[in-house]
This record gives sequence, C-alpha cells and structure tokens, in this order.
Amino acid sequence: MSHDCGVIICDFLITDMPSSAVFASGTAKRTAEYQKKRAEEEPDFPRKNKRVKPPDHPLTASEWKSLKLTTPNPDRFDVRMMSSMLADGTDINVAKSLLAYVAMDTGTLSYELLLRYLTLCVGSGHHSEVFDMYDIMRSRFRTLDTGASSLFIKGFSRTERWKEALTILENIKRAITPSPRNYGDTIAGAVLHGDGDTAWALYAELMEKGLIPNQETWQALFQCGLSHQGHEDGLQSILLHMRDNQIYPEETLAKDIKAWFESLPEQKWIGSWSTVDPRGVCRSCQAELESIQLSREEYAQLKDRVMGDVIQGRDVFNKTTPEELESFKNFVKRKPAFDVVIDGLNVANIGIKGNQSQTLLEVVSELERQGLVILVLGRKHMQRPSRSWDRHDMSLVQQKAHCFFTDNISEDDPFLLYATLHSGNHCNFVSRDLMRDHKACLPDGATRRLFFKWQRGHQLVLSSYTPGKRVRFQRILSYDTIVQTHGGSWHIPYDENGAERCTYEVPQKWLCLTKAK
Repeated sequence: MSHDCGVIICDFLITDMPSSAVFASGTAKRTAEYQKKRAEEEPDFPRKNKRVKPPDHPLTASEWKSLKLTTPNPDRFDVRMMSSMLADGTDINVAKSLLAYVAMDTGTLSYELLLRYLTLCVGSGHHSEVFDMYDIMRSRFRTLDTGASSLFIKGFSRTERWKEALTILENIKRAITPSPRNYGDTIAGAVLHGDGDTAWALYAELMEKGLIPNQETWQALFQCGLSHQGHEDGLQSILLHMRDNQIYPEETLAKDIKAWFESLPEQKWIGSWSTVDPRGVCRSCQAELESIQLSREEYAQLKDRVMGDVIQGRDVFNKTTPEELESFKNFVKRKPAFDVVIDGLNVANIGIKGNQSQTLLEVVSELERQGLVILVLGRKHMQRPSRSWDRHDMSLVQQKAHCFFTDNISEDDPFLLYATLHSGNHCNFVSRDLMRDHKACLPDGATRRLFFKWQRGHQLVLSSYTPGKRVRFQRILSYDTIVQTHGGSWHIPYDENGAERCTYEVPQKWLCLTKAK
C-alpha cells in the first residue's frame, strides 16, 4: 500500500474517532465436566505467549509506540493487537487509533491488519466503516479473498445497500462455490428488506448446489413467512429436510416455526412445548410417535450395507483375519438366533479392576434370568486364569451363554455387529462403545441415519453397576427422535437454549403442533 493511501486511511479514521440415557442430550457434556474436574487436579503450568491486552481508550501515536516497545515480542504487534481487540470486542475507536498509528509509522497498512479491522467493524455493526473499508480495499487491492468478500456480504446485507451483497456473491461464484454462510447472509438481507422472492430464489440455489443451510437461514425464511404468505410448501419442505437428515432446530428457530404455524390464516394451528412419555406418547396432544424400530425393508437395507461396508470392508482385516471371520460366521450359523450379544471385554471393564470376570458373570446372569439366548464375545486371554479372570466365573459364563473368543489382537465390533444383525431385528447388543467409527464407514447419509436409528433401538447400556447387586440397564426409547408429521399434526424435537448436545445424542424437548378440528 502506498504512503498516500495510508494517509487517506488515517484521515477518515481520525475524523470519526469517538442424566440420563447415553443418547440423551447433555450426557456427553456432563461426562466432559466430570473429566475436566479431574483434570483440574493436575498442576496448572503457566501459558507461553500471553495475549497483549488492548487499551480501554484510543491512544496517540506516541502512546502506541511506547506500548509496542514494552511488549515482550514486538514483531507483528499490530496484527496481534487487532486480534486481541477482536477477541475482547474492543471499542472501534481504539482500533482506529491503532490503524492511524501504523499508517503513520510504516506508511502502509497490511491486508491482514485491514481484514481484522473489517471483522471488528462487521461484528460490531459499524456500517459506515464497512462502506469505507469496501471502497479502500477495492481501490487498493486487485482482488479480495473469500474472507473479505464474505465479511462484506455480511456487512452490506444488514444495510440499505443490501443488494450490493448480491453482486459480491456473484463475484465469489466466478471463482468458487459460495459458502452456506454467504447464501445465508444474502437471504437474511433480502428478508430484512422485504424481498421474499429473492430470498427463496437464493435458498433454491443453495439447495441445488448441495450445500447445508445453517439454522439462521431457516429462521430468516420462517420470519419471512410471518409477513409474506404464499411459501407454505417451501417452509414445510424445510421441516421435511430436517426429518430426512435428522436435524434438530434450535429453540429460537422452533419459536419461529411455532409462530409461523399459528399465523396461517384459516388453519387454526395450536403450538405447545411438550415432552414424550416412556411409551412414546406426546404429553401435550396424546399422539403416539413413530417407533424406533426399523421396518422390515429398512432392516434388510441396513443389514446388507453393514455386512458389505463394515464387516467385509477394505480395512476389516486390519482388525482380524479372513480365517477368523469365516470361523465366526460358521459358528453363528450353527447357533440359534441370539436375543442379545455382549461385548465381553467392554462390559467387564466397567467394574472394579481385578474383578472383570465377576462383572461379566453378573451381567450375563441378569440377562439369563430374563430367559434370553446370549452370545458373549471375548478375547482368548479371558480364558486363561488370572487375577482378573477367575476360572470358576468364566466357567459359569460359558454355561449360561454361548461364547466366542477371538485372537487378542482382533477387534470385537465387527463380530458384534455381524452376530446382532444376523440374528434379526429383535436382537440387542450390550456395549459402551458408541460405534462412531463404524457408522462413518457407511457410504451415504441415509444408511448412516438408519444405523444410528437401529443403534438407539438396540443398544443396551448399564445404567449402574455395584458388585453383588442386581444389574440394571438404561431404558431403550420406544420412539424415534426425528421431525414427524401426520397431516393434522407436527412433532418437532428441538435443542433448548444453552443445551450442549453431541452428534450421537438426541433432544429431550418437543414442539407439538396440532390443527384445531
């Protein structure tokens, strides 16, 4: 950047300065908090490269120079300082005083520094500064990177110059596919300024490109529906997209969905916040939700894909041998269909160290009391008497259950999945493993969703275990946790504000929408 351009920037800156189930939402968070508490017992070592704290008021050039000289590492002082301002949400006038100092001190302002300043302007809603930066950066730099273009789209979309964001979006398209956020910001700008047709045209383009919309985009479209009638099919297609992709709206979006349904003329929808009882019945409208169990066709499809892509996938023999897998298949064929398959080593390790065989025996004994046909998958070392593996305990396990012991280097999961799926849709499995790696091996989203549905309907997890006391398992939900509709009703599971949920967990709260008769 030339010295003259730096002076121009200084001029404009100075002028303007003034518990539950394993799949229940929140389970992972509670586990993380417990682990964090334990980690806090470890020594706390001081961090290196402490961030420079920004001043709380604008500084003069000489004051900035003094501050720079007193920092331990003055290299890239301006960029690091602007980054700190971004992190702290520092007043824009402080940032302007830094730019004025750098321009006078060096005669130039780097693209990197300007980009951080632009981020601060957009984030704090300083629209006139965004306009100024647009003129300056376009005149100074031949092209803008996608980061700057995205910031300008966001900044312009909120103002009366929102249509210029459409032009910037078109410029991005010449080089790459715009991000869902780029589309979302332009859609929000169109909605904010009353142009619903442009908003929906952009949304259609986003979906045609196979991009994944963010929740703020859906929220903008439902808010558009409140003021502009005529897009009922489009809004209901969003809900069906959530259903097909097992997406849960956040509470803020759920409120807009509720408001939109209740605003529909002559349809008389009634929305209420609800929960679902253990039988799978909505506590608000008493409707029964969809079963968690797969249909016969779904089960056959999942079984075929898991057998092909997980059990006999390219990397399966890194975890076992062809001979061992074939031996196991023959073993399963000779046995009756199992009711439950146990990951023996995984289950045994939930108890007190040194009593693995006792833990396994108590779990097997509880399932035998229920009259179930049991398969225990173990490792060969479990058959050798030791402090952990008592000979008498393991003898009783083999009397109460069918057992197959793999080589010690083998992985149990492919065997567990094979035996469970081979036995039929009634068969459950016992493991603490969440099978995320195996779900990832499946080739498409639809099959992965079926796998997760099957897993939630078939995985037994111990809710508590105390040696010598009765073993108890967490209840398997009888209903599916996805967006559901039956013509005169919608049931939409949603994430509460502030709730943290891992991808394998499901929400506990529902929006119930019913049409008055």
